Amino acid sequence: MSMQDPVSDMLTCIRNAQAMGIKSIRMPHSSFKKEILQVLKDEGFINDFEVIESEKKKNLHVTLKYYQGRPVIERIDRVSRPSLRVYKGYDQIPLVRGGLGISIVSTPKGVMSDKTARAQQVGGEVLCTVE
Repeated sequence: MSMQDPVSDMLTCIRNAQAMGIKSIRMPHSSFKKEILQVLKDEGFINDFEVIESEKKKNLHVTLKYYQGRPVIERIDRVSRPSLRVYKGYDQIPLVRGGLGISIVSTPKGVMSDKTARAQQVGGEVLCTVE
């Protein structure tokens, strides 16, 4: 069975691992997932990630972040789905928890956080929100 939405699968892996208190996870590699993980790392929601090549496959190894035993990511939700894409201009990108969380946006200039997209005045597809 083929995977219909690999980004949702990645977000679900992160959500489930943090609910169980798991320190690190592995998932199939894609450059798009790698860009999303880079935004999460830059914004301080995960510790680190790396690409691991074994046999003929590449995997992403993600080290999750915890603070005082609680996960840093309280909530992570997919906004734009394959069945319903959500596009916003830079001035319409939603604020998450009054600016305490982030939206991850896929723009013509690459995948970036909502703050960076507003600063560069570029809109795009709102992929997910992270609190």
